[in-house]
Amino acid sequence: MEYKLYGIANCDTVRKAKNFLKNIDVAFEFVDFKKISPQIEWLKRWELFFGELPANKKGPTFRKIKEAYDIGSKSEKMALLIANSSAIKRPILEKEGTVLAIGFDEEIYRKIK
Repeated sequence: MEYKLYGIANCDTVRKAKNFLKNIDVAFEFVDFKKISPQIEWLKRWELFFGELPANKKGPTFRKIKEAYDIGSKSEKMALLIANSSAIKRPILEKEGTVLAIGFDEEIYRKIK
């Protein structure tokens, strides 16, 4: 499968992305953070695309770890995101290991087909 969509199944934004991809007939593999823990390699790849670690700084899970995250080293920040995967910005769309989008942007998603 060319496309992978990473996120959490019960997230509204992830649901929008999944439905959009289905509606434009794009097959994808969904990687649910609640079933498969994010990997350090993924975080590094997403960081390169995003310009920083993809923390969802507006979410309630991030607020719980904010203090530790803010003072943590890069490896400590990654460990916090892996342990608290709901604090990762989502959804993340990749094609063959290349990041296409972090978050749901309909314009970007329209261009993938």
